[in-house]
Amino acid sequence: MTPPRAANVAAPRSAPASAAGGVTYVVGHRNPDADAMCSAIAYAAFKEAKGETGFVAARCGNSNARIDAILTRFRVPLPHYLSDVSPRVRDVMTNEVVHVNDQATCAEALELIDRHQVRVLPAANTRRKPVGLISLAQLGGVFIPRVSEPRLMRQVHSSLAAIARALKGQAIHLVDAERVEDLFVRLGTMDIRSFWSISVRENIPAEQSIIIVGDRGDVQRRAIDLGIRALVVTSSLPVAPEVEAAARERGVSIISSPYDSATTAWVVRTASNLERVIDRSFLTVDADTRVADARKQFGLSTQAVLVTDDEGRLAGILTKSDILKPVRTRLVLVDHNELTQAVPGAEEVAIAEIIDHHRLGSLNTAQPILFINEPVGSTCTIVADLFRREGLQPSPPIAGIMMSGLISDTLHLKGPTTTRKDALILAWLGEIAGVDSNHLAEEIFSSGSVILAQTPDKMVRSDFKVYEEEGVRFSVSQVEELGFGNFEANAKGIARAVQELREGERLAFAALLVTDINTQNSLLLVKGENAFLEQIRYARRELDDLFDLPGVVSRKKQLIPYLTTVIKEMAADGTLSAGKSTSPSGRRRR
Repeated sequence: MTPPRAANVAAPRSAPASAAGGVTYVVGHRNPDADAMCSAIAYAAFKEAKGETGFVAARCGNSNARIDAILTRFRVPLPHYLSDVSPRVRDVMTNEVVHVNDQATCAEALELIDRHQVRVLPAANTRRKPVGLISLAQLGGVFIPRVSEPRLMRQVHSSLAAIARALKGQAIHLVDAERVEDLFVRLGTMDIRSFWSISVRENIPAEQSIIIVGDRGDVQRRAIDLGIRALVVTSSLPVAPEVEAAARERGVSIISSPYDSATTAWVVRTASNLERVIDRSFLTVDADTRVADARKQFGLSTQAVLVTDDEGRLAGILTKSDILKPVRTRLVLVDHNELTQAVPGAEEVAIAEIIDHHRLGSLNTAQPILFINEPVGSTCTIVADLFRREGLQPSPPIAGIMMSGLISDTLHLKGPTTTRKDALILAWLGEIAGVDSNHLAEEIFSSGSVILAQTPDKMVRSDFKVYEEEGVRFSVSQVEELGFGNFEANAKGIARAVQELREGERLAFAALLVTDINTQNSLLLVKGENAFLEQIRYARRELDDLFDLPGVVSRKKQLIPYLTTVIKEMAADGTLSAGKSTSPSGRRRR
């Protein structure tokens, strides 16, 4: 065999990576034991050693005294904590959101929409707080001709300064330029004798009129004599000095437009203030909102939802196309393959790989994935074997981490799940880490009692897994102790905690397996219906719900197969109904 090349990595990154392809979290089951935590760290290191980027070791539960002792021993940081991987709005929203000031003009909004090719434009005030949304459809409604309302067709709500900016014209003379007001547009294209007749019929005051005209001096002078608000001279045509002088004397503004009359009239209308265009019935969400919840806010007419920060400022925008984007977060599940044991939200993201040594659950994936499932004593055994197959040598700390997970899960090769491969891998890792497995096992198993280190409610959740068989949901927790003394001294409080776990999780029954590492025997504490407890054929202790399990140390290989057999037997003889669990709605599961 070719000697493995050294993987120059002490430990994987413990914080999220910023890889272009997103983050792939390598994570064990909820309430992780040493094997789940160590295999996550080791598999992320394996990926990094292969040159694959973006893999981050993670955990979806708290550490414990044993795990802390292992990580401290090999100076490896605690993996990144994941409470929920459900896609969040921040994962799919547009961060660099294009927006317009609520005091801007329709022309400025149109320019932003055209330049950035967006369909909807948020409007915000000077403090970046959103006030509404603007769409092309809403803008179109302002400019579509309404022949039945000719006066409204001429109306512009704006300032002369904004009109000059929209025209990109020259302000020859402006009076009170920043005043926002209702103005009415007219073209001075008719004969001087009929020039003002339409304005008279529509009752448009001269001081609210904007006259758009070419180089017709007679119309220009007549408009100034009437005292109009502004004269817009098209096509950059020169304005006669006497006309400009008369305008200044009468307080009439003059703007020179580079466009022809028709274009100038249209652009002037686009200079209207956005006030009438903004749709103020908008919805907002927080960036931390689950995409599944944000999706519920989209109705048939909802084009976008605005994303705001804690101060109510605009932080992003979420459109209908955004909520259909694939989420770049991916998972590699280690030491489990059932969604009931996976990090919350796992069903909403892509599961890329599974590395496990347990029974197969009912997990489904959208695409084919790498799934390695071997009947060995530890997931760390599988990961270490992957290093060997690839001709890679883990660093001493990572080798020590894998030794620790293997020793913990196989009770230092004494458990019933132990295989020849576990023993061979442990010896190989010991040489790389420079650690004697006997000494390491002693350190691990004497690292502190879980029962003494934690309150009963935390202890029963420190390593518990939920299973389902024949429609029955149940959980099994496990703790490993040096003797049963600590358990017996705290049995009543622990029994209450197991019952509370059963009630809180709506389980048919909850069980706690307390294993004595020295004698390789266990006690089983079960809280459930009497009909189920009576089917357990092991000897009962003084407590009615406590059973003596000599020679049983493995939850996976010994206890779970036994419990599922009991459930199936009860289903076959029709006595299972008493043990059916209830769903969160309170309805009995079928």
